[in-house]
Amino acid sequence: MFRRADLRLAAAGAVLLAATSLMPGWLLVLAATALAKGIVALGLLLLMRAGLVPFGQAMFYCLGGYAAGLGSLWLGIRDVLLLLLLAGLAAGAAGWVVGLLIRRYRGIFFAMLSMAFSMILYGVLLKSQDLGSSDGFSVPRPTLLGLTMTGTPALRILFAVTVLLTVLLAWGVSAYLRTAMGQIGPAIRQNEVRVSYLGYEPDRLIHREYAASGLLAGVAGALVAMLVGQVDPGMGFWMTSGEFVFIAILAGTGGIWGSLGAAFILEAVHAIAFDVAPTYWRLILGGTLLVMILRFPAGLSSLAPRRVRRA
Repeated sequence: MFRRADLRLAAAGAVLLAATSLMPGWLLVLAATALAKGIVALGLLLLMRAGLVPFGQAMFYCLGGYAAGLGSLWLGIRDVLLLLLLAGLAAGAAGWVVGLLIRRYRGIFFAMLSMAFSMILYGVLLKSQDLGSSDGFSVPRPTLLGLTMTGTPALRILFAVTVLLTVLLAWGVSAYLRTAMGQIGPAIRQNEVRVSYLGYEPDRLIHREYAASGLLAGVAGALVAMLVGQVDPGMGFWMTSGEFVFIAILAGTGGIWGSLGAAFILEAVHAIAFDVAPTYWRLILGGTLLVMILRFPAGLSSLAPRRVRRA
């Protein structure tokens, strides 16, 4: 049975889909990018509830983008759904392998080790001439169920796919957080030893959630790659990971709405600041978000009604 929060999420998705035909191309790209980054923030939510802050999610975001691009160019896969599946599996598998090592660490060691893996990927891609080096390569427009997409209609279809996928993944994360395993995360943050005495293995749970967060980031990276038609090593740079962490901190750990809302706010402020002051947009962006964090130290999730937070 769907909860009210799930129905509200479906209603928000329906509103976005209804507005698709009215939105110009630049707004479609902006909104779809915000939704994709919100998907990454959903993965970070799983880890942050356990007290872990990874600074290497850009690695999976980049892997997803490159998997979509290479799947189209090298494997001949053109369908958007198959490319998203390929990107999610590639990033999820990478998260599972890296998680075998990283799941034993906590605190700053977890954060720095995850960033180290991301920077290794960035360095490899930067030196790879076959993959375009620092310039990356272009990603051709995908198809949808055999339908060729070009121009603005392609952006509208990709935006609709992004909205539907975001709603489905948000439902999945929300359902997981209501399970027994999903509720162990905050217990691990409070007292990991007691969780072990209860019969649960914190390392195994963190491993699964780390792999799941990698899968979500990979799907998001593939969406952005197909939207902008380009991938480059910058997708795996540490500043990209920092942006995701910033979204997660701004969102808080109260639920999925904060993650999606924070991603939209960050993209909107970024676009407006760059348009108003191209030279000082970073100063405007940083100052605005600093004020928001000081105003809402518990994140945007703290704005939810009290009865929702209790639930």
